[in-house]
Amino acid sequence: MMDLSCGGFIQVSLFNWIFCLSLAGERPDSRSESGKSPSEEPDVEKPKPARPHQCSHCGSSFTCLVDLKRHKSIHTGEKLYHCSQCGKSFSTSQSLQLHQRVHTGAKPYHCSDCGMKFALSGNLKRHQLAHTGKKSYRCDQCGKSFTTFNSLINHQRIHTGEKPYHCSVCGKSFNQPSNLKSHQRRHSGQKLHHCSDCERNFTTSGELKIHQRTHTGEKPYSCSDCGKSFARLDGLMVHQRIHRAEKPFICDQCGKTFTQSAHQAIHKRIHTGEKPYHCSDCGMRFTNSSHLAAHQRIHTGEKPYGCDECGKRFVHSGSLVKHKQTHTGERPFHCTECGKCFVRLAHLKLHQRIHTGEKPYHCSDCGMSFTQASNLNRHQRTHTGEKPYYCSDCGMCFTFLKTLTIHQRTHTGEKPYHCSDCGKRFTQSGTLVKHKRIHTGEKPYHCADCGMSCTSSKDLIVHQRIHTGEKPYGCDQCGKRFTQSGTLVKHKRIHTGEKPYHCSDCGKGFAQSQQLKSHQRTHTGEKPYCCDQCGKRFTQSRSLAEHKRKHNTCG
Repeated sequence: MMDLSCGGFIQVSLFNWIFCLSLAGERPDSRSESGKSPSEEPDVEKPKPARPHQCSHCGSSFTCLVDLKRHKSIHTGEKLYHCSQCGKSFSTSQSLQLHQRVHTGAKPYHCSDCGMKFALSGNLKRHQLAHTGKKSYRCDQCGKSFTTFNSLINHQRIHTGEKPYHCSVCGKSFNQPSNLKSHQRRHSGQKLHHCSDCERNFTTSGELKIHQRTHTGEKPYSCSDCGKSFARLDGLMVHQRIHRAEKPFICDQCGKTFTQSAHQAIHKRIHTGEKPYHCSDCGMRFTNSSHLAAHQRIHTGEKPYGCDECGKRFVHSGSLVKHKQTHTGERPFHCTECGKCFVRLAHLKLHQRIHTGEKPYHCSDCGMSFTQASNLNRHQRTHTGEKPYYCSDCGMCFTFLKTLTIHQRTHTGEKPYHCSDCGKRFTQSGTLVKHKRIHTGEKPYHCADCGMSCTSSKDLIVHQRIHTGEKPYGCDQCGKRFTQSGTLVKHKRIHTGEKPYHCSDCGKGFAQSQQLKSHQRTHTGEKPYCCDQCGKRFTQSRSLAEHKRKHNTCG
């Protein structure tokens, strides 16, 4: 029984049989069954040359021993002809000659319609069908038509799922032999195709052609809807799904749809928690390679994306795009609910969840829901205790990159946010916003119990603990409890004896920054607290309060 699972076995066997007969001097079907020529006239008997060399595999005979050896390579798989450039072997000299055109770049076959050149005559014939538009071979499953029968057979494997070509190294299967060959080069590391512009090497000629467009800037594929051009056909196909609102890839966990299968695969890692990409510097893990590449720039300090308007540089290309819109003021994406405008479509989609209340990302530990995947990732660190961001100056670790960035300003002294009213500078934008309320008198947060107004939501939360009596922060040394985390931190220094704030003049240490500030006035002579009755000045508010009591006693 012939094994039909081996792709191309029947075709190769048929070819070998015809090839053997041709070498033996026989031509199947060249005569009628009676042995007469088509003209019904008997053939004149001619003496046949002696064929003393017979093939033990198929019985074919040959006049020369060289012909027999060449023929036997069909059965043995032996490849006698070797390429001096790359070492690849071939069973016939003709196959070697065709292969060498890869290295020489020879393309002797020209299309008379467009002038395009080809290394093989078969490729030219297939190309010419593109000019005639003739597609004789039609798929009975989907109706798609093809110029060659072979293309139809390859296409039908999409419907049947057949992948008859197997990699002997990893077992992966393919529906075309050319795909298998390209894949096998990944195992061997063989890259035959070289870019003359940058010396990069590629496993396939197709990859090289696509790469060369980065040098030429060629984008041959254009969108008929908006005119946008692409270097690759698959890039155009993915883009066109935006116009058709087509999202064929569906997440079986949450039902979210995607335009690309790669985006679906990355999204699924949110549900599985898989993070296959690791940073070799700090061990942080990522769901996709692009996030890892962007993260590694934190360690290297690389900022490859520069603004041509102001010269500012960025780690991410997306950050540059957003920054450029600060120069143009462009906000092309509008919310139909409230009219708010956004620089990016992704930002609009996130904003719309405020109106819909949608929170598609859920914490498996506590059930808390989030509007963004990044917020879920940050939240999960509160359960794991992970602090992947560390300060290279003091070694302190942080849960969030933003917190690290703010912390590093304590070392650099950078205060990028300044008040336009009084010139005071701040390390955080949020601190500046709260400070400005001192000038405006704005107190937007109100206590429902006593009506007191606060400049920030944090101040309101702390104030409400007066009414509730809540003291959520407890000292693990003595059990004393506090309404604010900052007060607990200061209290703990009583037990540890830590004095992190030092005077630059005398070196004296203090547990609190406010104590250091008061102390420094002994060096500077500054007395900012003034008595409104006698004009006497003091370095500390406590001293002023004691002094005022004397006026009250005398009075």
